Amino acid sequence: MIRLGIIGCGRISDLHAQAYLDHPEATIVAVADPDAGNLAMRGAAWGVPESARYQDHRDLLARPDVDAVEILVPHHLHVPITLDAMAAGKHVSLQKPMALSIDDALMMVKAGHEHGVTFKVFENFVFYPPVVRAKELVENGEIGDVLSIRIKSNAGWSPTAWEVPAAASAWRIDPEKCGGGPLVFDDGHHKFAIAWHFLGLADRVHAFIGSWMGVLDSPSVVSWRHPGGQVGSLEVVYSPELQLHTVQYAQDDRVEITGTKGVIWVTRGHGRMLDAPPVVLYRDGETRGFSDMPTGWETSFHRSGQHFVDALINGTAPSLTGEQGAEVLAFALAAQESSRTGTAVSPQADDLGAGETRHG
Repeated sequence: MIRLGIIGCGRISDLHAQAYLDHPEATIVAVADPDAGNLAMRGAAWGVPESARYQDHRDLLARPDVDAVEILVPHHLHVPITLDAMAAGKHVSLQKPMALSIDDALMMVKAGHEHGVTFKVFENFVFYPPVVRAKELVENGEIGDVLSIRIKSNAGWSPTAWEVPAAASAWRIDPEKCGGGPLVFDDGHHKFAIAWHFLGLADRVHAFIGSWMGVLDSPSVVSWRHPGGQVGSLEVVYSPELQLHTVQYAQDDRVEITGTKGVIWVTRGHGRMLDAPPVVLYRDGETRGFSDMPTGWETSFHRSGQHFVDALINGTAPSLTGEQGAEVLAFALAAQESSRTGTAVSPQADDLGAGETRHG
């Protein structure tokens, strides 16, 4: 039985916790959050007794019955809390993006090895069933050799979207705390992870990151090239009057993967804009749709969290490892730097020794 502690009980924690609540070999034994309201609400919902609810994460880490922690805090707090957890001998699943710099990422990866703990950077999109199916189709040779990947992210509004607390929105637009904009750097991690999942780390990145009313990093375009000559792009647009079907964030995503003999489309992500099968394959002059899979965004969280538990039980590597998470971070940071300088940037993750595991 893997005994989990969750540090950070904000909006997104509901999706993370459900994976552990549903796993037959996992249990949530303690929670920590400086907000007493969050602590009481999530603690009660997850069956954690009041005696195991803490406002200081260090009190949770002092418990000998906590094997691993899920860290879900603002980006600028990732490093100190992760280092505290590792020093306490706890395995760590850390919310993406893992840090605000590659130096900080290196520090955490090194600490994980020194303390002999498993270190996972939480990424759910590589576990999203339509993306998983697309990867299977690629690996089965359905579109030949991959030549390009194109990703589109639409943000708008929805009458059924989550209500996000004001405090959670505030830190995401504070550069000192978030490290980049909420659409290209924070949510963009999912998109860079998808590109990395299919083609590995890019060697050149160029970006134009826009600004909507000084709040959101939109409209934006990021383009890149991989060492094998493949190319990719990410387009991020916020449309304030665009109504979306969703039960979480008011956003949706699409992915197009082009190969030497075919094309694959993943037609949804956070929500659902298109009335089409979640995965579509075109080859040999014919189009096939695949609908035999769950498509709720929450499914990807569930599978990612349960994968972490299984990795701890079986002694296998999680996805993403700290090294892999740092490669995705390098991708995202290169886009930020390119937009600042107006030049193409080479992602720097060479010191991590992650090249051998970059394809997940």
